[in-house]
Amino acid sequence: MKITLKRTPEQIELVKAMASRNRTVAYEAQVALAEFIGPVLAEVINNAPTISSLFTTLQFNADDNPSIPLDLYNDINDQDYVKVYSQSHAGGLPTNQVLPTASELKIATYGLDTAVSFDRRYAAKSRMDVVSKTFTRAAQEILAKQETTSATLVLGALADASTNSTDHVRKTTLTDGSFLLDDINKMMTLAKRINGSFLGGTPAAGSARGITDLIVSPEVVEELRAMAYNPINTKGGAGGTSVDGLAAPDEIRMSVYNSAGLPEFYGISIMEILELGAGKRFTNLFETAQADAGTGSTGAKTFTTGDDLVIGLDRSRDSLIRAVAVDEDNGGEFNLIADDQYSIRQNKIGYFGSIEEGRMVLDDRALVGTIVDRTA
Repeated sequence: MKITLKRTPEQIELVKAMASRNRTVAYEAQVALAEFIGPVLAEVINNAPTISSLFTTLQFNADDNPSIPLDLYNDINDQDYVKVYSQSHAGGLPTNQVLPTASELKIATYGLDTAVSFDRRYAAKSRMDVVSKTFTRAAQEILAKQETTSATLVLGALADASTNSTDHVRKTTLTDGSFLLDDINKMMTLAKRINGSFLGGTPAAGSARGITDLIVSPEVVEELRAMAYNPINTKGGAGGTSVDGLAAPDEIRMSVYNSAGLPEFYGISIMEILELGAGKRFTNLFETAQADAGTGSTGAKTFTTGDDLVIGLDRSRDSLIRAVAVDEDNGGEFNLIADDQYSIRQNKIGYFGSIEEGRMVLDDRALVGTIVDRTA
């Protein structure tokens, strides 16, 4: 993420005005820059390729009390009760509510804040790089808080998810740390099984849904790339043994070989994040959430320290919702304000920014997971 202010005459003049000895002129310049850069920061934050970007945005007026009619967010043939996960404050433990689909769900919102400042002499000298880096830091702080909040909610919901006595988390077929095509295939089947009707049969509206996105660690992407030259079978051929190596079809191996970045695999989009992996931040969050979930989840009995996690998500349904307040005057999500706490003697220019939002998982059937056993 990088925000750059160009050295145009207008922007140079505006930045210099922020260092004026006239307090009125300086404050007006700071306000003008905040009104200009605020929508830019909101756009940068919303387009960052992170877990928080997987949520569907629902905007509401800043002074409103937002709610969601659950029946409009579920198919008419879906089950009568759904599990809804939400947080009462940023980074809090997700709360599970079992609600009838005809209910009106009130959205719990919270504020995400950031405050940055820089020395006034940088503005006087037209140091556009320093001003740009300051706003980049503000966007990074909001994005980091959004990422932690989103991951806590998603991983907490996944750890506790169970439908029709079927857990949403499974373990890899092999116990040597491998993630194979067979594991993706089984995740797709699991996603269809948990999306049955309320009677456990085929949904009346059509076939069950599946997976559109996989959120994985770099090590899992390495396993996917390795399918270009490693065997992928889990069963032996006729007259053979289970250790007989069988390569993937030539078309699959060539597609993996030619696109090492793997934007998608098996028709599923791949999102690679560094926070997943053995001992990494999001993996530790999931381990803690499963331990808190108790014995109701099979995954809680099998996840051990050192394992990895693959998250499957169905984005074809409006399950992950982000409600965000917008300013009535400019319609912006990110509210950037010139900070007036500094006196002339402190020789600083500051900005304060905030977003009011609330995140929830309306239906945990959109989430599945696979634990990659790396303890062998």
